[in-house]
Amino acid sequence: MIPRLETERLILRGWEARDFEPLAAIHGDAEVMTYLGGVQEKNDAWRTLASLAGHWVIRGYGKWAVERRSDGAMMGRVGLINPEGWPGLEVGWTLGRPYWGKGYATEAARAALRFAFLTQPVERMISCIDADNKASQRVAERLGERKTGTASLRIAGKEYPVDIWSITRTEWEKRKARF
Repeated sequence: MIPRLETERLILRGWEARDFEPLAAIHGDAEVMTYLGGVQEKNDAWRTLASLAGHWVIRGYGKWAVERRSDGAMMGRVGLINPEGWPGLEVGWTLGRPYWGKGYATEAARAALRFAFLTQPVERMISCIDADNKASQRVAERLGERKTGTASLRIAGKEYPVDIWSITRTEWEKRKARF
C-alpha cells in the first residue's frame, strides 16, 4: 500500500487510472520536459504511469501523485526513485507549468524527504538536476541540499549529464525543525 502524505496545501497519494490524462498532458509539455529527456507521446506517458506505480511494488517507495487540496487537481509527481544504475536514492519533482513558482514543489519534496529519512536506511539523499535547471536548483537549496558532484545518467539509451545535489541525514536532522 502506498502511504498518503498530507501537507498544508497538498496530498501526496498513490497513482490511480484518473491520473493518466493529467500526467500525459504534463509529459507532453515541451517546457516541463526540457530537462527530463523531452516530450513523451501519450503511449509513453502510460508506460511512465505504470513505472511510477511499479516502483512502489519493487522498492517499497516511489513517487506520489501530487494533488492540490483546494480543488483536487493532479499537479504532477514528487517522491523517491532509485532505478538500476542510479547514483543513490533520489528525491525528485515534476509539476505541470500552472503550478510552478508557487512553492508547491518545495512543499511536496519536503514531505517526501521527511518520509525518506524516517523510513529508509539511508545516510544521504540526492537530487539529480541538469546544470541549466535553475528552478530545480532553487528547490534543492530550499530543501537544504547543496551541489556535491556530477554524474551521467543513462535513460532510454541516452546519456544525460547532471549535477548531484545532496543532503545527509545529519544535515536534515538539524534542519527538520524548520520544516
